[in-house]
Amino acid sequence: MRQEQSGPATARLADIAAQAGVSEATVSRVLNGKPGVADTTRQAVLAALDVLGYERPVKLRRRSAGLIGLLIPELDNPIFPGFAQVIGQALTRQGYTPVLAAQTPGGSTEDELTEMLVERGVDGIVFVSGLHADTTADMERYTRLRGKGVPFVMINGYSEKFQGTFISPDDRDAMRLSVTHLASLGHRRIGLALGPGRFVPVQRKVEGFLDSMRDVLSVPEADARADIEHSLYSLEGGQAAAAALLDRGCTAIVCASDMMALGAIRAARQRGLAVPRQVSVVGYDDSPLIAFTDPPLTTVRQPVTAMGQAAVRALLEEIGGTPAPHAEFVFHPELVVRGSTASAPASES
Repeated sequence: MRQEQSGPATARLADIAAQAGVSEATVSRVLNGKPGVADTTRQAVLAALDVLGYERPVKLRRRSAGLIGLLIPELDNPIFPGFAQVIGQALTRQGYTPVLAAQTPGGSTEDELTEMLVERGVDGIVFVSGLHADTTADMERYTRLRGKGVPFVMINGYSEKFQGTFISPDDRDAMRLSVTHLASLGHRRIGLALGPGRFVPVQRKVEGFLDSMRDVLSVPEADARADIEHSLYSLEGGQAAAAALLDRGCTAIVCASDMMALGAIRAARQRGLAVPRQVSVVGYDDSPLIAFTDPPLTTVRQPVTAMGQAAVRALLEEIGGTPAPHAEFVFHPELVVRGSTASAPASES
């Protein structure tokens, strides 16, 4: 008798059965939603489908526990799609459906995107590098959002002005790692290229840079501050900042993003300077593909996976009824040494 079947073809049943450790008949019953199969056996078959890369039949897919908004500032910088992937996967594993909302130049603002997400009935929102990181922004927007009963968690940014859960990398430690590495290579004139000064992560990186230059190289704050250049978080911004720092005689440049670091390398090459033989460059993020640039970029790896998963855990706890703590959870970064840093030129070391 021909078996009814809504999943993979009969030829695939043997693979699934072998993977799950059950009979083909049992696999067929599970795929067709038939009764008489133990829950543990049913779960083993569904897990086998996932492992082998088969889609679950529509009627067996878990219903969404709800929508979660994920708001990021842009898609051009690969670190933000990286966050989106980690957070989206973590939410999906818990049965939630992530809704990605990305700002674009001239497009919707964070407030407009937040309102759109709330109107669609999201159960919560994850903000990545949003206005919560901008010390000049009105934080009342988040107090109002909390007043609407919408749980949220913030990544990369901190404010004392409203109750919230914050997830951050240790920006000060990132600068210590970078400066210590460059100092060990003989560099003394180290510049810092980073974004606008109103952002909390920028302010913390400046503090970490000044402290590290003093503690590691005994450089007075005034001298170290003279080698800090604020620009835009982009390749062009990094290029402009690096050009100014090279004019001041810096032999090494620490950048606040990998995109800025690529711009710094471009600035050096436009002057006929070899990276890393004449100028060393350190990035920040360790975003995808950055290990394959020319030269491969030495960078500080932002702990994206751990941060994203922690944000999801905190948000789902709040959705589950646990009050959100007004706390900041800080994650330590890691220096990844590749080919864009080397010993200082002979006249410097």
